[in-house]
Amino acid sequence: MEKKEYSIDIGDKKLVAEFSDLAMQANGSVTVRYGNTIVLATAVMSEKDREGIDFFPLVVDYEEKFYASGQILGSRFARREGKPSDEAILSGRIVDRTIRPLFASHIRREVQVVITILSIDEDDPNTLAVIAASLALGVSNIPWNGPVSAVRIGKIKKDLPESDVPEFEINPTYTYRNHIDFELDMVACGKDSCINMIEVGARQVSDELITAALQRANQEIEKIQEFQKHIIADRGKEKIILERKELSDSAKEKFKAEFEPRLDTAVFSGKAGKDTIDNLKKEWLEICSASFADEITLADEWFEDEINVVLHREAIEKGRRADGRGLDEIRSLFAQAGGVSPVLHGSGIFYRGETHVFSALTLGGPNDAQIIDGATVQEAKRFMHHYNFPPFSTGETGRLGGTNRRMIGHGALAEKALTPLIPPKEIFPYTIRLVSETMSSNGSSSMASVCASTLALMDGGVPITEPVAGIASGLMMEHDKKGLRYALLTDIQGPEDHHGDMDFKVAGTKNGITAIQMDVKVNGIPISILSEALKKAKTARLAIIAVLQKTIAKPRPDISPRAPKIISINIAVNQIGMVIGPNGKMIKSIKEKTGAEITIEDDGTVFITGREGAAESARDFIQALTKEYKKGERFTGTVTRLMDFGAFVKIGPNTEGLVHISEIAPFRIEKITDVLQLGQEVPVIIKEIDEKKRINLSIQKADPTFIKNPNIKM
Repeated sequence: MEKKEYSIDIGDKKLVAEFSDLAMQANGSVTVRYGNTIVLATAVMSEKDREGIDFFPLVVDYEEKFYASGQILGSRFARREGKPSDEAILSGRIVDRTIRPLFASHIRREVQVVITILSIDEDDPNTLAVIAASLALGVSNIPWNGPVSAVRIGKIKKDLPESDVPEFEINPTYTYRNHIDFELDMVACGKDSCINMIEVGARQVSDELITAALQRANQEIEKIQEFQKHIIADRGKEKIILERKELSDSAKEKFKAEFEPRLDTAVFSGKAGKDTIDNLKKEWLEICSASFADEITLADEWFEDEINVVLHREAIEKGRRADGRGLDEIRSLFAQAGGVSPVLHGSGIFYRGETHVFSALTLGGPNDAQIIDGATVQEAKRFMHHYNFPPFSTGETGRLGGTNRRMIGHGALAEKALTPLIPPKEIFPYTIRLVSETMSSNGSSSMASVCASTLALMDGGVPITEPVAGIASGLMMEHDKKGLRYALLTDIQGPEDHHGDMDFKVAGTKNGITAIQMDVKVNGIPISILSEALKKAKTARLAIIAVLQKTIAKPRPDISPRAPKIISINIAVNQIGMVIGPNGKMIKSIKEKTGAEITIEDDGTVFITGREGAAESARDFIQALTKEYKKGERFTGTVTRLMDFGAFVKIGPNTEGLVHISEIAPFRIEKITDVLQLGQEVPVIIKEIDEKKRINLSIQKADPTFIKNPNIKM
């Protein structure tokens, strides 16, 4: 095997790139190792254009392999990998969103980047996947404007003086990220001192901390960039030149004469959507189909480019937006908490302009948690947010059912935004599922899902400490003789979303940020612009939160009567086996008798879930079963056995005591059966508990008049 390694120190470990003939038929391939986590990236481009398309056909596949974790996973009946997990899809989206802007948009050859996780240990593979994809493309002959690099930044919350520099961890391990005070998890990608992809999960952190984390990330990114550039210079192949086809001069002249004068009116129609733009485009393409039939695709691209120019110029030079709003103006808002159906445990409806989202809350017991048994994640997930995007939300027809990568990504983003506010299991032991249905979409339905879900949580009585809201900001940016010029746009929609250079989604509370996701269509964004965008996003977020709180000021005091009731109690650890019983016999019996679901934690916490009194019945049963008996306690028991020397009386589900014949009555009894019978209920008091935990009871001390003297005639 031919093999050559390159390495650099990043954080506290070496980042190693290894080139070999392992995947020799790919256009480019590399194995990247960090600690004991190893990923293989391959890049392949087709030899011919894909006909009949008007987009760049890039596919990024992220393949988790069970063997990478040293475990035999999968279902019991299919011990092999199936469809990608949500974690794999989200990691693949990170790679896709990072590398896609660095391809020329006119490319029509299919490009496939495959990331295969060969080994996984304490270090997360998704940042390695970006670097590996960049190197595989960089050393290949595929035309691409890389390299691009990635790093993960983590932070544990510590009480530091305000003047101190935050302590960031470079590429934190899974163990570090599971710390109870872990407050910031950021993946940042970029090049040339600019950022082109961000993923953040945080616990209400400040804008300033995010900016500081980006600056620290940029330092590591630039180190990795130099490392990659050295490798590409050493091993890179000559790039294939794919010329961009140009629209004919006659078609351009036609456009300039008949359509260019009408662009301003079509783009700046003052309407929320882009119908006027689409109508003008349709008219242009109809003319082209008659006069320039072989240039339809090029005519389509030319029109979009011209719209792009107009939107950028007017926003940057005049502060104009397509729908007439100010640069920082949010569209009209509407919020509703509940009021849909009493069957739902909670619901929320949120409008922001033409983006309308309905979110529904469902509460369940601990046993309803989602069991995840993947290569990188093994957990019982008690909070879930799912996002749906039916075709009617954009006025289109299409196939219903199933999920795509975009839906999984948007659902995960909203889930990440809400997670820090979900009360811990000890306070609110319910499994929580939110589903956000996009009913109408015109810009950032994922952030609208955060708002609608907040309403649903509060309507359902989930004790979240703060409402969460989100907003999407855009950017029009250009470099010319005057230098870098730009305009930041709050609450983007329609043509701004399609033609803008950035989609910057920020969610959080009034106290700080909980989630960020950024995509770009350019090489990258300077950190100074991102810092400014954070401030504008905060202003918008606070305005939206005010609307949410006007609708519902705080979570309702009680959960829905339709939701199951959960009771938690604690038993001694050494009593767990008794409650479960041999082969689970006891706990099965309790479930069958009461209809409740029972979950027992290793520390002795017992969660009991049921409806219509089932939970209370199971609780009483378990408390009686595990009760620690004390001298002097009184009970009404049932006679279970009669002996010559006394009677055994049951005082708990699994507990009996002996009433000696001398403790039955305050007079002499010759024969037990003269005064007691099987199944009889009798009052008893615990007289003593001996060293062997045997319980001695007394009827006469509990009630000296309970047994009548058979020798005295009344």
